[in-house]
Amino acid sequence: MNTSSYIYLDHNATTPVDQRVLEEMLPYFMQVFGNAASIDHEAGHMAKRAVETAREQCANIIHSSDPKEIIFTSGATESDNIALFGVAEKYADKGDHIITCVTEHKAILDCCKRLEQMGKRVTYLPVDQYGIVDLDALRQAITPQTILISIMFANNEIGTIAPVSEIGAIAHEHGVLFHTDAAQAVGHVPVDVEAMNIDMLSFSAHKIYGPKGIGGLYVRRRNPRVKVAPVIYGGGHELGIRSGTLNVPGIVGMGKALEIAKVEMKDEAEKYRNWTQLMFEQLRDQLGNVELNGHPIQRLPHNLNVSIKGIESRSLIVQLKNIAISTGSACTSASVDPSHVILALGFGEERAHSAIRIGIGRDNSQEQLAKATNVILNASQKLIQLTI
Repeated sequence: MNTSSYIYLDHNATTPVDQRVLEEMLPYFMQVFGNAASIDHEAGHMAKRAVETAREQCANIIHSSDPKEIIFTSGATESDNIALFGVAEKYADKGDHIITCVTEHKAILDCCKRLEQMGKRVTYLPVDQYGIVDLDALRQAITPQTILISIMFANNEIGTIAPVSEIGAIAHEHGVLFHTDAAQAVGHVPVDVEAMNIDMLSFSAHKIYGPKGIGGLYVRRRNPRVKVAPVIYGGGHELGIRSGTLNVPGIVGMGKALEIAKVEMKDEAEKYRNWTQLMFEQLRDQLGNVELNGHPIQRLPHNLNVSIKGIESRSLIVQLKNIAISTGSACTSASVDPSHVILALGFGEERAHSAIRIGIGRDNSQEQLAKATNVILNASQKLIQLTI
């Protein structure tokens, strides 16, 4: 890969580690290498202090008033597993019903499938043409046995931002816990777990210029106090919810990444929103049959998902030398099946097979985006000609 000419536009899948994050992490590989659980000596204390600083940084960006509400995990997928399986086990005496959405990430959908195999009941809410659940349908789906609602904060493929505050309010009105997979949202758009009535929230460092293999789960400790059964046992780390030696360099990196994001998020969002809007308008004006997937306004500023009529998205991507875009979720990109997210919008398989996802990030420039747009336009026009 020639990095000098390579244009990376798949920041919804992952992001490069910010140089400032890397510099913060480096001492914790060799100089400050203690085990954060070994507090009988200074090496362990130093590691523990670094972990607790990062815990505060994670809590701050989501407006949690108690850093102890942050549980460190290997990433949002593990956090999702802990949230769903942990609640299903801990609240089994109260009920066996979970509500989620058809456009969720596979980390949620696959957990739900497994829970159904274990005898739990799951309701999969449909979405409208923009990828948003109907709040009245959500209310109607709640039963006395409902223990959890899990709806993603921002969709990883189409960028649609859910009505999180309203969902949280509905959940709390009915005494139901509300979990949200916010891997795509934290560090990119404002998140306030208190104002939004969020009881559990999953996030990952690698979506926001931190290292891979580290993430977190916010678990509310009051009003209500959420109880989660452990999924991993051994040692009682992280309040007994997630045992295992802490990844101190990764945790430090995640904390720094979120600290940076809190400062720079607003300006970045404005810039990215302008860039994605310009790209969409240029593609639509030049090609004609280009449809935006997802909500036109309530969406992630750095995400652009469009369907180009007359092309097959995988055929297009093959033509894009030195430009990285995707057809959808990184976790399903090996599949030849059309995106379950685009299909759920109700437009049919043709639109799903012609969808591409563009994710803009810090390492991009306006010049890069102009070049990428032209390459996508030229490749699309050639493919369209072949079908005529």
